[in-house]
Amino acid sequence: MPLLIVLSGPSGVGKDAVLTRMRKLGCPFHYVVTATTRSRRAVEKDGVDYHFLSQEEFQRMIDEGQLLEWARVYGNCYGVPKAEISQALSAGMDVVVKVDVQGAATIKSILSEAVFVFLMPPSMEELEARLRHRHSESSSELTLRLARAKEETGSLALFDYVLTSHEGRIDDVISQIKAIVVSEKCRANPRSVRL
Repeated sequence: MPLLIVLSGPSGVGKDAVLTRMRKLGCPFHYVVTATTRSRRAVEKDGVDYHFLSQEEFQRMIDEGQLLEWARVYGNCYGVPKAEISQALSAGMDVVVKVDVQGAATIKSILSEAVFVFLMPPSMEELEARLRHRHSESSSELTLRLARAKEETGSLALFDYVLTSHEGRIDDVISQIKAIVVSEKCRANPRSVRL
């Protein structure tokens, strides 16, 4: 049975880097592209990193029930398109979706049989250095993201697995995710997600 893997963790922990590397390595998953109203960063591609939408387009998706979950985070809307998940699961593919902790909690309330993975920084100091290095947040936004990261680490009980994302060791995290998938598929009662 195909799995739905929900990857979460604080802003700047490396979720996007992990998923980009997994794609590059050819890991056989369907990677759900999140919809957002956030402005596109210079290195991002529409339809690859995110579906960049206007507020009106995003609201239409909400009104039409096209999102599994959505939330307003740091002043922007983010949501997980339902159709992308159900099509991939129906085709027998394992699916990876990246969400914040709030999104993971919402998905858990709807699809508790999904596999929930939290990506943790080795320390808050390292997380702060990563956020500063990407130069995409103002000083006040950085402070807000760090405060939220501290809150989010208090939600670990929501997750089935907690992995530490060390700088320069993305492949270690990917190996652990692959091992989780193998382990979950070998369970006496494997998880089965239906949308």
